[in-house]
Amino acid sequence: MFERLNTPQEAYNFKLGAALTMERKVLEILEANVEEAQDEQVAGPFRHHHQETLGHVGNLEEAFGLFGWEVDDSPCPAIDGLQAEGKANAKKTDDVLVDSVLLQGAVEVEHHEIGVYENLILNARAMGREDVVGVLERNLGDETHTLEEVKRLQEQVAAVTPKQPAEPGVTDKLKNALT
Repeated sequence: MFERLNTPQEAYNFKLGAALTMERKVLEILEANVEEAQDEQVAGPFRHHHQETLGHVGNLEEAFGLFGWEVDDSPCPAIDGLQAEGKANAKKTDDVLVDSVLLQGAVEVEHHEIGVYENLILNARAMGREDVVGVLERNLGDETHTLEEVKRLQEQVAAVTPKQPAEPGVTDKLKNALT
């Protein structure tokens, strides 16, 4: 790891490592979301994106190899913050609303990932590394597609989510009615 970033390559190496840390953290977030989701229609897409994210990790490792660099992970405080916010929100949310809250967090994470990949691609292109661009565009394509899927699902969930705070005991009644 670098103490100070002195060249574009060092800065890119650092950001590539931060992206790797981000994707590994996203795997953890997705695992938690699968466990916390109340509806299989919400858990299923989280499970699917977990499999895609394993591929994203591999693509980032491939990008390191294309540069001839050792795979290195750098800190990614933004994803740490998104993970902490998501955990806190899910923990304090009534079960009836948790799927909506998980999907809101997923939209935020996807936007972050898209921004990371757009920057990595822009800088790889500036360095004349179309081989790296091609690898990272696969991840960007997945993330863009996932964002659209999550937004569609969020709209569906929001449409059926109760609009008023639940009265005491209503959550249990809803759960019993759904089982």
